[in-house]
Parts: sequence; structure tokens; C-alpha cells
Amino acid sequence: MPQAAPGRAIGELTFTEIATRLGARSIMCLPIGSIEQHGPHLPLSTDVILAEECTRRIIARWGEVLDIWQLPTVAVSLAREHEWAPGTMSLSIQGMTALMRDLGREVARALPTRNLAIINGHGGNRGILEALAQDLRADFGLNICILHPAAWVDVDANLVIPEIHGGKNETSMMLAVAPHLVRRDQAAQLKNPPGGEAVRTTILDPAVSWPWTTDDNRIADMGVIGDAREASAEFGERIFAHVVERAGGVLKQLLDRQRPIPR
Repeated sequence: MPQAAPGRAIGELTFTEIATRLGARSIMCLPIGSIEQHGPHLPLSTDVILAEECTRRIIARWGEVLDIWQLPTVAVSLAREHEWAPGTMSLSIQGMTALMRDLGREVARALPTRNLAIINGHGGNRGILEALAQDLRADFGLNICILHPAAWVDVDANLVIPEIHGGKNETSMMLAVAPHLVRRDQAAQLKNPPGGEAVRTTILDPAVSWPWTTDDNRIADMGVIGDAREASAEFGERIFAHVVERAGGVLKQLLDRQRPIPR
């Protein structure tokens, strides 16, 4: 199971070390995952594992250079589109809003930095996190950005089966970091979703938004939207490497946008 970057997990410090180890230029990374179905071949905690691993690798690469620290993971978030599946856990919109506002307030109150980078491991959180980022900046003075690692994977719009959930990309990343949790025999038995056009019009159309769920057999097979049969650990490693390099540039931009903390 992925662990925090050695020596840079905020929870491993004592309260007396906060003032000596962290400063106004430090960056706090908050992994956010989800407990939700990922088809019959991936565990419910897939998004948690991948958010933590992305964070760990980002800190391993950039932590000393940019003074990055890891906050405790938010494991349950907004996953209403998967609630049909046993084991899926989702906050309400009100609950997610309250949780993130409380966390934002506590980062600003308890730590000597206002720099916060959220590493979002679950695509269903994107809309609410983008809206809340405005609140967290305006109400608590946080210098904030949200990284969506899944969006950095090259997406071929012409694929017969667009990669949305539990397919080649996520399965490859899980094979790279936690292969013992991938049920390869179950992945091999998955069928193609009925058609990519339904996925494009229901999920990917930038001009129209629809509520959708992964038990809709027009877009998914056993909760999967994508082709997990094409996954490999090698492809997963390439995804992680790409995410880590892109993240460095974003976090440098975050520091460039920093304003002095009011006294």
C-alpha cells in the first residue's frame, strides 16, 4: 500500500517541529480519493491509493526543492454516480462542502503557510472542488490549486471506448503500484461498453451536462467505462512519470501566485 513520502508527512511531526520545519513558502499537499466501485477487478479504495501514490511521488521528486508536505488523506468524497454498487461511500454536497471548508480553515489556522495543493484522485470531485477553491481563497486566504492527475493522461477522443473509469489508465496505474489488489482474471472477462458515442454525449460533451451513473448499460460494463484488458504496469509507470513532471511546473506557479500572509 502506498505510503507518505518519508519525512514529509505532516502527521509525523511533533507540534514543536511545525514552526522550525515549515515556513510561509511551504506547500501542503492534500490527497483526496474516494471509496467507490471500480468494476469487478479493482478495489473500492483505488482512488485513495492512486491519489496517495501521486502525492508521494510528487513529494519524492519535488519535496526538497519546493518544500512540499503531505497532509492526511481525505478518503471519502463525492461519489453519487457509483452509489448503486455495494461498498461505495459518498458524502452529500453539503457534507463535502462542510468538510473542505473546515479543512481549509484549519490549514490557515494551524500552519505557517497558506499554500495548498489538492491532489484529486476522483473525477467526480472536480466540479465541487473548483467551486470550493474560490471559497477557500476568499474566506481563508489560501493560495490554492487543484491537480487532477487523470486529466493529464493523453485522451484520444477517437477511441471506440473512451477511458473514463476503471479502464486501461486506472488499471495500469494500479498494476504499477499495487498489483496484488488487481483481479486480473476479472479484468480479462470484461466486455466492451455498448458504444463510445453514448459516453461522449453523456459525459464528455463540454456544452451539455447530464447526471449519469456507472450502472447505465449504455455507457458502462459492470461499472467500467474503458478497456481494462489493455492495461499494463509499464503504461502505469509512464502515467505516473508524466504526472510528476507536470506537477512540478504547477507547484512552481502556485508559489509565484503567493501573497504575503496578513499579520
